[in-house]
Amino acid sequence: MEVKIEPSWKEALQEEFGKDYFAKLTSFVKDEYKKGAVYPPPKNIFRAFDLTPFNKVKVVILGQDPYHGVGQANGLCFAVGEGVALPPSLQNIFKEIEQDTGPVKHKTGDLERWAKQGVLLLNATLTVRARTAGSHQGKGWEEFTDAAIKTLSEEREHLVFILWGNYAKAKGAHIDRTKHLVIESPHPSPFSAYSGFFGSKPFSKTNAYLKKQGLEEIDWL
Repeated sequence: MEVKIEPSWKEALQEEFGKDYFAKLTSFVKDEYKKGAVYPPPKNIFRAFDLTPFNKVKVVILGQDPYHGVGQANGLCFAVGEGVALPPSLQNIFKEIEQDTGPVKHKTGDLERWAKQGVLLLNATLTVRARTAGSHQGKGWEEFTDAAIKTLSEEREHLVFILWGNYAKAKGAHIDRTKHLVIESPHPSPFSAYSGFFGSKPFSKTNAYLKKQGLEEIDWL
């Protein structure tokens, strides 16, 4: 099956594209786009992979579902389209960055600047029906993104996996912690941010680890 995705990821995940679940997933997603509004736009479904090639990944941040409001989802987890109001979780992420590393210079929600530095902003599910949270869960996306995480864990070394909330922790349960750093905390949503997300310092911890490995740190600001 021909999938338009960044070449290094296409090679790394080649086996997935030939599996039955992926054929069913592709058929389902195409049908959903024909029926009505689905986010993100088709060209952005694999944007996280396109902006952060397999061998350039330094950090993985796991999200769950794309945002389901108009103009929000842009293919990167927690991010929104340029000029769109920042959702509460992203506001809290910026607050933690400011407490952890210093004033944020770019309070825009796109987060492409992180992706281009090697931060894979990966949602578990890559599409969603407009105004219907979780509508594309259980259709095969989770299997595909599990394969991406598994391949990174097995074939790369010294990555940082940032897992916010119980869903992300469960999805990242099989990461090889003997050769990667896994940072876990509550989710940055308003419901849980004060239960341990604030003060967890994931951004400075990430950079300290990258520096220790002789890798360039991420400019989160």
